[in-house]
Amino acid sequence: MKYLYLLGATGSIGVQTLDIVRSNPDKFMIISVSANRNLLKMIEIIEEFHPKFVSMGKESDVIELRKIYPNTEFGFGEQGLVDAATYGDLENDLVVNAIVGSAGLAPTIKAIEKGRNIALANKETLVIGGELINKLLKKHKVSLIPIDSEHSAIMQCINGEDKSAIKRIIITASGGSFRNLKRSELEKVTVQDALRHPNWSMGAKITIDSATMMNKGLEVIEAHYLFGVDYDKIETVLHKESVIHSLVEFHDTSIIAHLGNPDMRVPINYALNYPDRTRYSGNSLDLLQLGSLHFEALSYERFPLLKLAIEAGKSKGLNPTTLNAANEASVSLFLNGKITFTQIEEIVQECLDAFDNDLEITLDKIMKRDTEVKDYVLSKHS
Repeated sequence: MKYLYLLGATGSIGVQTLDIVRSNPDKFMIISVSANRNLLKMIEIIEEFHPKFVSMGKESDVIELRKIYPNTEFGFGEQGLVDAATYGDLENDLVVNAIVGSAGLAPTIKAIEKGRNIALANKETLVIGGELINKLLKKHKVSLIPIDSEHSAIMQCINGEDKSAIKRIIITASGGSFRNLKRSELEKVTVQDALRHPNWSMGAKITIDSATMMNKGLEVIEAHYLFGVDYDKIETVLHKESVIHSLVEFHDTSIIAHLGNPDMRVPINYALNYPDRTRYSGNSLDLLQLGSLHFEALSYERFPLLKLAIEAGKSKGLNPTTLNAANEASVSLFLNGKITFTQIEEIVQECLDAFDNDLEITLDKIMKRDTEVKDYVLSKHS
């Protein structure tokens, strides 16, 4: 039995993680869960999975839940997330971090310090804190298994290989909701347009990041820290079918690719069961029906946030935090109808220009910069 601590239980990845648990009741037990504000969904989760600890974003929701479940332990806010990630002292445990945004960093750090392995869907953990995380993973001798489809694919491609033989990593991108539009056509796109992803079913924030290509830039930074590969060896390519999730080329020019239907339950299943492979009842890839695959270059002119993200990653320090915080804040403004789609990239650039970098990072510095940038964006643009 593997004991799971699921952060972000009511989001897209969290819901799909629970699907895997539901299908394997003899393998997994949910010990703790967290959610931001979806109270009704959390009640459903408690009724079905009976977690021992539950955290919500607001104390008012916890007050309501305590009335219904007096024997369950509760927490809320930032400390609640940390408590959910570090609850109890069971062995064979795994923290599944499916939180969206910078809020995922602190609970990941505290879980690693407790000696827990991490299944990571919260890419911001590595984007803004990769330097800290890698030191802690080594110090506490725990594993971090990626859930992102691209990084799960890379991990599977390099299993058993000598990392020094890697020539390049190629991360594929669907192109997002506006991949067939010119830049001149982006001025008047709506939130509803942006949320219609052609291939994947994802949360709102990640779907917008896919449309701006920020998501792919963040994935490049994440790959750098996950696999210890220099930025000049990580490439991105447009692949509209989303069938090849990533590729790895080795020094002998051999390329190993990971293929599969666009279904996030596949990498989730792999991460939960790692290092074993466990049967999953999803649809197999039908090559004859697929027929062909297509690839195109990703233009920095068309997708400027891709370039900004990679440059921020290379510069290290607090620049990735500034980039990420500006993006989180501006995406939120766009989703709430406060700014246009193209203003997202303008605000991110504005913040990178306005905030100085600091190469000596700590958790406190990261979280302070995160707050400062978000406050700056909201004060100037909301």
